[in-house]
Amino acid sequence: MQIRKIRIVSRTYRHVNRYRQILTVFFKYGFGNLIERLPVGQYLEIGLKMISRGRRKRVEKLTRSERMRLAVEELGPTFIKLAQILSTRPDLIPPEIVQELAKLQDQVSPFPFAQVKEIVEEELKSPLEEKFQHFAETPLAAASIGQVHRARLQSGAEVVVKVQRPGIRQLIEVDLEILFHLANLIERHIDELGIQRPTRIVEEFARTLEKEMDYTVEAYHTERFARQFLGNTSIYVPRIYREASTERVLTMEYISGIKASEVAMLNQQGFDLKIIASRGTDLILEQIFHHGFFHADPHPGNLFILPENVICYLDFGMMGSVDRQAREDFADIVYGYVLKDESKIAQALLKIIEWDSEPNRRTLEKDIADFMALYLYQPLKELRIDSILKALLELITRHRLRLPPEIFLMIKALTTAEGVGVALDPDLNMAEKAAPFIKRIKMERLHPRRIIGEFFDSGGELIQLLKEIPGELREILKQVKQGKAKFEFEHRGLEDFAYHIDRSSNRIAFSFLVSSLIVGSALIFRTDIGPHLWGLPVFGLLGFSIAGIFGVWLLISILRSGRL
Repeated sequence: MQIRKIRIVSRTYRHVNRYRQILTVFFKYGFGNLIERLPVGQYLEIGLKMISRGRRKRVEKLTRSERMRLAVEELGPTFIKLAQILSTRPDLIPPEIVQELAKLQDQVSPFPFAQVKEIVEEELKSPLEEKFQHFAETPLAAASIGQVHRARLQSGAEVVVKVQRPGIRQLIEVDLEILFHLANLIERHIDELGIQRPTRIVEEFARTLEKEMDYTVEAYHTERFARQFLGNTSIYVPRIYREASTERVLTMEYISGIKASEVAMLNQQGFDLKIIASRGTDLILEQIFHHGFFHADPHPGNLFILPENVICYLDFGMMGSVDRQAREDFADIVYGYVLKDESKIAQALLKIIEWDSEPNRRTLEKDIADFMALYLYQPLKELRIDSILKALLELITRHRLRLPPEIFLMIKALTTAEGVGVALDPDLNMAEKAAPFIKRIKMERLHPRRIIGEFFDSGGELIQLLKEIPGELREILKQVKQGKAKFEFEHRGLEDFAYHIDRSSNRIAFSFLVSSLIVGSALIFRTDIGPHLWGLPVFGLLGFSIAGIFGVWLLISILRSGRL
């Protein structure tokens, strides 16, 4: 979603009421000390009068994390979505706020069925009755972006239809523009928050929201995910009905199953929880380390269990993607952990993380060694990927490093899947399950076909480079001949040298001046040119006097420098 900057009066007028509302809510929940450091006072004049003294006292009793969550809930869909995304980024915000924001739910009222009918008919370009035999007026669920209704197509297929809220895109666009403006102000005026580069967070959030608000993207994700597991009977992916889906309406197969979190019901129905936990772990590891395209939010509500312990994934709005290089770098971190080699871990870690200034390698290796000492010697069955990765994230944050979003999504997916698996089977060992996938990645790197392929790729690039060199040289020589080539030299560390050269040159010139005055005055005395004073030439006396003063001044300057 493109974010336009708030600059001209006409656009500012469009935003002013919402801007005032946002700032007033944050002020109301005790964040006035931050807002007062920003040049936004014109938006607060009216809004602050609406905050009662009693309400302020009630708010003061809450923790900072609770106040943040309440403010976000009051500000609506855009801020709830942003907070939900930030709750998965402990490298950006403190752990206590992460835990509080994780409680946020899309607790919104459904919009009327009349609007649902209008949107569906407008998007599908036909009356509701032509596409559906039945369309339930009461939604199954309502969220901030859209709501879900159960329906039956004319073909008889049982489906669920996700319908986007009316006017939600316009509201989010305005909020994003205001957020981007505030992020710019924070970077300029609040140093301790500006280091997190809030404008970049808003831009990344806008890209995420753009995908989530386009249901054709979710449809594509679902179909691509299904293709990865063709022939795999342990997983089921709902079918997408493209003929009844658009950017604002998504129609997919209705699934009747038991949520992975309903352990008692699964036991009652005779499901094998150990098999389900093992399959679920293998599936997420295969998605990440084999396909590189994975479900980024595999929480229990998005996992249904079908007969014969088949796992069904739902809601493909948030997906992650990691390329082969990133998967191999992550495998190197795990491999270094197995070898007990903190240097290898640090080297692999520095390949996948981002930083504004390079960290101290020695200090990083020492902290990694301490990290390994804490986790390395625990029994394998007691190790949890969740705790290991959280400790690793804290280490990264301490060194002012950042994880790329796709790597963090991968870590989040692994830890979420492990939590679901352990709830089903307390003896599940995620580290042990991951070992074959890590080994396969290491072996694939050494496979002759891979080596030959990379050799030919490098050879092709080298041949292309050799082909381009003569042309590039010809162009450089042409620029030189035409006098268009320009060479720039930058001298570093020569500033003091230039200063001393300049100073010495001045002293030499001054010495020549004094010598010239002495010689000239002597010639005047020799020729006895008038006028005279006390029988001596006046100009000769004046020249000797000035030369004497300048000579003493030069001598004092040399003595003061300590370099006679």
